[in-house]
Amino acid sequence: MLQKEKDKLHKKIHDLERGLDAKQALELEIERLRGAFHVMNHIGETDLEEKKKLEAIKMNLREKEEQLEGVEDLQQTLVIQERKTNDELQDARKKLISWIGCPKNTSRVIISVKRMGELDIKPFVDASKRKFPDEGNGKAAQRKLADERRMKAIQWCSQWDDCLRDPSWHPFKIVTDKEGNSKEIIDETDEKLNSLRDELGDEVHDAVATALKELNEYNPSGRYPVPELWNFKEGRKASLKEGVEHLMRQWKLSKQKKA
Repeated sequence: MLQKEKDKLHKKIHDLERGLDAKQALELEIERLRGAFHVMNHIGETDLEEKKKLEAIKMNLREKEEQLEGVEDLQQTLVIQERKTNDELQDARKKLISWIGCPKNTSRVIISVKRMGELDIKPFVDASKRKFPDEGNGKAAQRKLADERRMKAIQWCSQWDDCLRDPSWHPFKIVTDKEGNSKEIIDETDEKLNSLRDELGDEVHDAVATALKELNEYNPSGRYPVPELWNFKEGRKASLKEGVEHLMRQWKLSKQKKA
């Protein structure tokens, strides 16, 4: 029995010597070491060499733990500083968004504010033109047709906007790439989306799918649009630097007009 315990102690010593630089190994082996010393107290004087070796390892472990505590304190300090800096940047970004505001027309802007998850009505307007083609040449008939198209587009857009706000509708599926990373993507087999494509076409389907993805990324719990600083030229989130540069350009132009 004693020989078996001695063999276990030798194995523990070997494992400890290999894993001194690993935090988890240190924490685990300290507990094991206490048990090992408890065993050594029962083995006797003949195993004094093993006991001295274990004592030396225990001292090394203590030194290593102190080093790790210092690293952990430094990491915690850096995390707090990073969080504080990130909060300050987010506050600056929100103020910048409120100063710039959403443009009435995004066709010519480069840096501005986009409402993420807001449904674009233009594809619905185009769909209404396909659904209600020109039938007469009279001005009155043309005005009536234009009003009908506009009202229908507004109706469709409003209906699908309500669908976007419905938390019970979540047409997403989870996929995993080769590296084992998981993400949510639009479920192309969703009956509601496929029915929309069949009825109003690809452009309307894509507009709803885009709004869905933006809501899922920016506000999955609230399901309402949120403003974001946006690079309309490149179709991506704009950096804080880009936003500040844009604001400075606008300020200089305004100053020149007043001069």
